[in-house]
Amino acid sequence: MSVLDSIIAGVLEDQKSRQLSQAELADRIASIGEVRNPLQSLKSKNFSVIAEVKRSSPSKGALAEISDPSQLADLYEDGGASVISVLTEQRRFGGSLQDFSEVRSRVSIPMLRKDFIVNEYLVRESRAYGADLLLLIVAALDDAQLQDFYTLAQELGMKVLIEVHNLEELERAMRINPQIIGVNARNLKTLEIDLQNFSSLLPRIPADIYRVAESGIATIDDVKLAMQSGANAILVGETLVKSGDPAATIAEFLSVKNS
Repeated sequence: MSVLDSIIAGVLEDQKSRQLSQAELADRIASIGEVRNPLQSLKSKNFSVIAEVKRSSPSKGALAEISDPSQLADLYEDGGASVISVLTEQRRFGGSLQDFSEVRSRVSIPMLRKDFIVNEYLVRESRAYGADLLLLIVAALDDAQLQDFYTLAQELGMKVLIEVHNLEELERAMRINPQIIGVNARNLKTLEIDLQNFSSLLPRIPADIYRVAESGIATIDDVKLAMQSGANAILVGETLVKSGDPAATIAEFLSVKNS
């Protein structure tokens, strides 16, 4: 069993312990409030940062003690982040929907639910907790699931970040006419990072699709590589949660010129 398969098995097990009825889920969706448009927020800057609340990772274990995720997200917003991502997967990343709810009550910018969305319930649950942007990982879904969950997310008002790791996944992603594609430098089966994924895949994505570079971004040079490869935004988690001054780090990344 690959790391990805193991994570998905845990996600499905944890879902059972908190699953709401269809009626309860529908009530939450109806009362959660309007979607904050993430694409509009991202495009408001020439280059944007999606800043992530991330407690731990499968490859490195605990990253930071985050006693108040909403306070951290507040610093992200102050630093100029366009979207706040919150990891909600429990077993490998130490996240929760409680973290997501706390952050949503604090910040005014759009939010991404970062998790392994592998069924219709999890799509609806994401909107029920206030997600404006949903992650769909091509490696975790077959073509029918990818299309169905993408369509459902749009019907619920959410935008979708379609995540790819290689050319075959990118070709699959393009079939659903996505608005946003993220290229992840991390191999979800081995957890290894290869930033050259940015330079090999981002230029293949049409310019009318919003392009995000994900994972492994720690330095100014990494940001420059992402920009020069065609990224419109970067998604950063570990570097920010380990930073003594995440707002300043975001501002520094946003100041980089594509030269």
